[in-house]
Formats: sequence, C-alpha cells, structure tokens
Amino acid sequence: MALFSKQNKEALINPLNLDNPILVQVLGICSALAVTSQLKPAIVMGLAVTVITAFSNVIISLIRKTIPTRIRIIVQLVVVATLVTIVSQVLKAFAYDVSVQLSVYVGLIITNCILMGRLEAYAMTNKPWPSFLDGLGNGLGYALILVVVGAFRELFGRGTLLGFTIIPKGVYDFGYVNNGMMTMPAMALILLGCVIWVHRAFFYKDK
Repeated sequence: MALFSKQNKEALINPLNLDNPILVQVLGICSALAVTSQLKPAIVMGLAVTVITAFSNVIISLIRKTIPTRIRIIVQLVVVATLVTIVSQVLKAFAYDVSVQLSVYVGLIITNCILMGRLEAYAMTNKPWPSFLDGLGNGLGYALILVVVGAFRELFGRGTLLGFTIIPKGVYDFGYVNNGMMTMPAMALILLGCVIWVHRAFFYKDK
C-alpha cells in the first residue's frame, strides 16, 4: 500500500473537517472547555494530545496481534499512561508555566475518549503507518478546535493573543471593555456549540 494512498489520506484529512472528533463525533469536550481560556495552553494541550494519539496508535498497532482480547483495554491504558507521563515530564521541564495552567488536564489525557476510541476502532485493526496518520489527523482535528476557541476567548476576554496585546489602547479609550464572560467555562460551552452549529450548517446543508 502506498504511503499516501486514498485510504491513508482520508485517515489523515477527514478528522480535520468532515469527521472531526469534537465537531462531528462530539468527543473530548471536557478538556476543550477547560483549557481554552487562553491560546497558549490550548495550543500545548492540542499538541500533547496529537503526539500521544499518534504514537499510542503506532504502538498498539505494532503489538495488536499479541494482545489478548480480554485485556486489550488494560494494555491500551498502560501505553497511553506511559506516553502521558513522558509528555507531562517534558512540559514540566521545558514549559513549566503552561504545565501549571493545564494542571490535572494533562494527566486526564489518559481517559480522553478520542484516544481510547482511535485505539479500539482503528489501531487494533490496522497497520502502523495508517494508524499513525489516523492518530495524527484526529489529534490535529482536536487541536484545531481548541486553538479556534482559545484564540476567540483570549482575544475578546483579555484583548491579547499569546500574551501579546492585540486590541489597541485607543479602542479602550473609546469605551471598549474586555468581556469577562469569555474567560468563564460557560462561555467556552456556548462558543463550542456555535462552532459546531456553523460547521454542521455549512457542511451538512443537504442533511
């Protein structure tokens, strides 16, 4: 099978849009609401999930034929937990401030339903390369939504992006005030609902 056959391309590209894990499958919602008050932690969380999803898919795919069916979930959890621990330690070493912002949510990647869903539905029945592309695509699809919501919330809630002031001081002089609601989890749920609504209205008109 070619490295980028039609099936492999679909495994990588579909999760970015038509089969997005958040917009279409409605998975990974909890962390999407919790870590998107600012853009930086949203980006880091998205990249962490992408790396873990891609490599856990590869590992499970490589050993799938040796895993007894009755303990496959346990094996999957062990693989994911190991990768999550590695990523957590790397964040603490090189991006400690972001690690503190993400708090327990990095550890909770272990129970992220996107991860477990891809391992069970795809990696257990496919070869390593397609499994890697599937994990990469689903991770990037998840990260994309986190970045969109995080950027919107930080811009209108704080007037900044990645900590840099975006809204000019002159705008505030005219009476503009940052929307404090944008920094609250409830607004994340509303924004995410709006993104899902727009996506489905645009891509599923016939349905």
